[in-house]
Amino acid sequence: MKLLLHLCCAPCTIYPLDLLRQNQHEICGLFYNPNIHPYLEYKKRLETLKDYADRQNLKVIWPEGYEMETFLRNVAFREADRCLQCYYLRLNFTAMTAKSREFDGFTTTLLYSKFQKHEIIKGIGESLAKEYGVRFHYQDFRVGWAEGVRISKESGIYRQPYCGCVYSEKERYYTDR
Repeated sequence: MKLLLHLCCAPCTIYPLDLLRQNQHEICGLFYNPNIHPYLEYKKRLETLKDYADRQNLKVIWPEGYEMETFLRNVAFREADRCLQCYYLRLNFTAMTAKSREFDGFTTTLLYSKFQKHEIIKGIGESLAKEYGVRFHYQDFRVGWAEGVRISKESGIYRQPYCGCVYSEKERYYTDR
């Protein structure tokens, strides 16, 4: 299959990319993550992924701009459901891009992280597949979690300490509770 792979960051790309290629899929990446805050963190993840993609000979679609405001508008007053809103925003953009560029299907590196909500991601992906008429390729990449972490550390790849959004940054670092 010709798959569009939503990429959240370089470390989470390692295992899914390798496995999808082993399964003979033709992979193109897409970096669309308006949730990442602050901007310097966004740039660091972008540059790390560009370097990794170059080394892996991975073609990537790099949308213009930094749409943090889009993310904030989608989650404002919905903080309890912010992950659902974030998944939908990124997967919707991926599905639209997959449809418009005539990919057979789409998937996401979010399915690699043991910290993400897989059933929600899967449900959103399947719903968007029906809406856009392009297949959602669900695969639980968490089985390769330890391998991907090991490879990223051995390769000296920047590993971010939180998912990316301002809310997760607060949860990670705020200690005055």
